[in-house]
Amino acid sequence: MKITYYAMLQNTLYCLAQNNQPLSGGQIAIIVGIVIALIFVLVLLSIFMSYFRWWIQSFLTGAGITIWDLIGMTFRKVKPSIIVPSKIMAVQAGLNEPDMTSKALEAHYMAGGNVPLVVRSLIAANKAKTIKLSFREATAIDLAGRNVLEAVQTSVYPRVIDCPPRGTARNTLDAVAKDGIQLKVSARVTVRSNLQQLIGGATEETIIARVGEGIVSAIGSAASHKAVLENPDMISKAVLARRLDSQTAFEIVSIDIADIDVGENIGARLRADQAEADTRVARARAEGRRAMAVAQERENEAAIQESRAKLVEAQADVPKAMAESFRSGKLGILDYYKIKNIEADTEMRRSVAGIGDVQKPNSGDTSG
Repeated sequence: MKITYYAMLQNTLYCLAQNNQPLSGGQIAIIVGIVIALIFVLVLLSIFMSYFRWWIQSFLTGAGITIWDLIGMTFRKVKPSIIVPSKIMAVQAGLNEPDMTSKALEAHYMAGGNVPLVVRSLIAANKAKTIKLSFREATAIDLAGRNVLEAVQTSVYPRVIDCPPRGTARNTLDAVAKDGIQLKVSARVTVRSNLQQLIGGATEETIIARVGEGIVSAIGSAASHKAVLENPDMISKAVLARRLDSQTAFEIVSIDIADIDVGENIGARLRADQAEADTRVARARAEGRRAMAVAQERENEAAIQESRAKLVEAQADVPKAMAESFRSGKLGILDYYKIKNIEADTEMRRSVAGIGDVQKPNSGDTSG
């Protein structure tokens, strides 16, 4: 067609050059029409050549992507270099899902998904025969930010997680048995992806935390550390029985105790600390009682001094009372000398009894 138009244009120009006559209106219209047709043909040819490689690949492999689909991808800003190879890959691998059309692949691409990764994950799941993964689930997992191909590979080949993880500050999980002996444990958890709970399920960190909690609880419920050392499998059985992988993106296959060591005697240290604390409390209480006794002694001494002051005051009133008795005639001279003799006799008896030295200071205070 291109050659025909070009020959017609060449013949027309040659005839005009031989006649050496000016062009008529009809001839000019013919020339313009031929030029426009040539331009249109060149544009169609360039478009066809730009998509011919992708179309011929799709046609030969039965991918079902037409030339008009390729042109539509250009207007929708979708790269045919991603959609066509992915569709061909799915067809060649035998994926017959009705939902996985070229339109669905374009929609996933425009949503920001990784189309080749999704197709490779579906192929891996289909080849594994034991994994059920649909196109909708794969696209949802991919749009959620998870690596769907890695999840499928983990389902086929389970991965091992260290508990506690490597590179952390602590290399072991420390737990104390009922006899007070500390055990240091490191475990390895074998997990595989749970594709049905991969969206919204807890991640690897949750698995590590739950397994660590289960190990500490299992050791803490053991009667003695010797029972744990004799049968470390009891830890694995206790942890697996708690179904720690619920609501997570993984399924626990096994829990293996990699290493177990005996640590400190935490129970003895706690008892020693408690005894020291009790001693401090007893000392504090004794000090309180001593302080109360000292305070009571001071109060008693003050009461004694007060009584002595009252005695001195009363003794000071005795001469006044005797003088009043002399004046009123109630007391005679003989009575006064009898009183003196009684006092002298009492003083002598005290001296003989050995308590005179004790009473002298009081008598001296009284005379003063």
